[in-house]
Amino acid sequence: MLAIAPILAAETPAAPAPAVPAALNYSPTNPNAQKSYDEAVKQLEGGHAAAALAGFRAADQQDGGHCFMCELEAWDAAMQAAEFKTAEVQATAMLGNVTPPAMKAKAEFMLGKAWLADGLKESINKDFVAAEAAFQAALLLKQDCLECIYEDGKALAYLNHDDQAIARFQSFLKLAGPNDLNYARVKRFIAQPDLARSRLAPNFRVTTLEGKTITLESLAGKVVVLDFWAIWCPPCHRALPHLQKIVQEFDGQPFVMLSISLDSDDGKWREFTARNHMTWPQYRDGGYSGEISRLYGVRGVPTTAIIDADGVLQEQFVGSEEIEGKLQQLVALATEAQKRASTATEQINEPNATTVNRQAFGGLF
Repeated sequence: MLAIAPILAAETPAAPAPAVPAALNYSPTNPNAQKSYDEAVKQLEGGHAAAALAGFRAADQQDGGHCFMCELEAWDAAMQAAEFKTAEVQATAMLGNVTPPAMKAKAEFMLGKAWLADGLKESINKDFVAAEAAFQAALLLKQDCLECIYEDGKALAYLNHDDQAIARFQSFLKLAGPNDLNYARVKRFIAQPDLARSRLAPNFRVTTLEGKTITLESLAGKVVVLDFWAIWCPPCHRALPHLQKIVQEFDGQPFVMLSISLDSDDGKWREFTARNHMTWPQYRDGGYSGEISRLYGVRGVPTTAIIDADGVLQEQFVGSEEIEGKLQQLVALATEAQKRASTATEQINEPNATTVNRQAFGGLF
């Protein structure tokens, strides 16, 4: 007997299920990707940002293009190598791979940082527009993101939207406490919006060998020289007498030198600085992957950064150069600025004639 199938009403074919993005891997899962990733980490720690960038990108491809840490580290390496367009590509790739709002906010922030850096490098206004849009997108996802508010204020300043920039910076002060690294700097931005458009040196907080905690912003009003060096660097040894001479020459003036060691051995570093009478502020960053070295994109030692009294990065170079002439000019300007500020303060505090008369006559009139 033949089976008779029931006659069913015509059915509309089901719509295809939406494509589900491949799962995001936090770290490499493919063995080859892991090998490439580990080698890239070594390259970055050695100060070879361009080689590290290539390695992290290779690891991401070997892992199917869904390795979060590969993309994150590739962005960081691209920023250190000043390959900002590549950093934009990496941040965009992350945006396409992540779904949690916090991670999307981070990716938008990274995209904004890359656009902002590219705009500064190329002096292109549309890059600042793109940066500001990315920071706005990040803030829609995470309204209390302090670093997003800070960078958005800077992008608005570069666009010459001073009122909006000041409003952003005021929002930053409301959310951040006085101990925030950029609190003092943001107060200066509000008072002087032009500063937010300047090429300010990256701010940092360090505890020196003597146990004193300083930030770059706490040195505002002084000319600052950052000396990146290492015990294993022969040119650094040869430059040491020159540095000692500079410290002596500008002693008592608005000037600070901070030596930042890339040495990994704390004991050897302490012994070397003591034996060589390096009496000015000393800090050990621990290598090219150290926080301050990464902030300043240090890829060789000795590296010198010269920062003026406003905190603007005037020069940064690898190797030893005669810098006394430049420092004399900057220190002279800082000294003159201090004198003007002191005179203005005295004028504000000086009692006027009426006050003097009231004091003289016992306040009778």
